[in-house]
Amino acid sequence: MLEEVLQTISGLKIMGLSLLDIVSIFSQGAMLLGGVFPFIPQYLDIHRTSNTEGFSLFVCLNLLIAHILRIMFWFGERFELPLLGQSILMTFSMLVLVELCVRVNSKHELVSARPRRFTGGPENVGSSHFQSHSFLDFDIKYFWKWTDFLSYVEFTVTFSLVIGVITYLLLDISVFVQFLGFMAVFMEAMLGMPQFYRNYVNKCTVGMSRKMVAMWTCGDIFKTVYFIARSSPVQFWICGLLQIGIDISIFAQVGLYRGNAVPITKPAIS
Repeated sequence: MLEEVLQTISGLKIMGLSLLDIVSIFSQGAMLLGGVFPFIPQYLDIHRTSNTEGFSLFVCLNLLIAHILRIMFWFGERFELPLLGQSILMTFSMLVLVELCVRVNSKHELVSARPRRFTGGPENVGSSHFQSHSFLDFDIKYFWKWTDFLSYVEFTVTFSLVIGVITYLLLDISVFVQFLGFMAVFMEAMLGMPQFYRNYVNKCTVGMSRKMVAMWTCGDIFKTVYFIARSSPVQFWICGLLQIGIDISIFAQVGLYRGNAVPITKPAIS
């Protein structure tokens, strides 16, 4: 009986496409665009408030590296095109978000660097000078804290070229290709760790959006099921399971620290 129902459902056609075909197209579209959607509200919020507090540019760095590595991995082991397209789209999306953050931060730096005077008085009060930092300064203290967007583009291009050359030279070495794929998805899987660590240090989850973590969890479950169902490389679904584990751990912290209204210790990270 169940087999007959499944056969009937799979046999349904809409505009020449079976129901299974439609589900497959929908899931591939969700994989292609799903990674960008969570960052759209963040972009609009920063644009509206001209305030980047609460958002770390290192999130963009993490995703840029992860998706560039995934693109290079595709040349060694051809996985599905929607996943490749997602990586290309995410790379450009992160650069767009970085550009907005740098523009907003630079505007604030310029405002704070202006000399302030008492009305009618010639003396400067609390004047400061705007200091620029660029990728070509090669100053590790200001890595990924540069004041011009071009520096972020230069780093992204340089990293892509270096990894591209290494991948080209070692493309025939299976161990390297598999390691490249693992590092790509592993870095993406670690996105939840800063939030977990901050909650652990503060012994408090006040200020953390539970809806955000819920969206992470739903997205990670969908991705992992998709990876397994579509027979994606093993690195993808193993790290998908790791992401789900981190999400669940963060939810466990909500219950563990529910009696703490304020952080017990000062935050160790922003």
